[in-house]
Amino acid sequence: MSADEANAMAEEQGLDLVKISPNAVPPVCKIMDYSKFCFDQKKREKEAKKNQKVVEIKEIRMSPSIDTNDFNTKVKNAQKFLKDGNRVKVSVRFRGREMAHTNLGEKLLIEFAEACAEIATTEKNPKLEGRFMSMFLSPKSSK
Repeated sequence: MSADEANAMAEEQGLDLVKISPNAVPPVCKIMDYSKFCFDQKKREKEAKKNQKVVEIKEIRMSPSIDTNDFNTKVKNAQKFLKDGNRVKVSVRFRGREMAHTNLGEKLLIEFAEACAEIATTEKNPKLEGRFMSMFLSPKSSK
């Protein structure tokens, strides 16, 4: 039908004529209460936003000369963060002459990733940036 007829029909019912897909040939329109439609759409968006989960990045710092008990404590903390659904950034800080032995830090990070392998996947492999070597772990998706 023509746009004038559709507009008159919408006026009779006390509603609005809304273009659904204006690029179609001919354009598709719908008779509806536009303010109610906008309200419902905002309500749906708000509900979707409420159900979203924000993923945080938790950081765990170590030094290359960390002891086994301290290492195990850090692993437990990382596993707790991963179970909560957060990503974990594990970093090793090199001081002074430790910079000459970056391979020890890399071994430490790989060992850390193996300790968390049951519940985490390595997102980024160990990479040296300045005096820090870091890697990212993300929780395995539970399907």
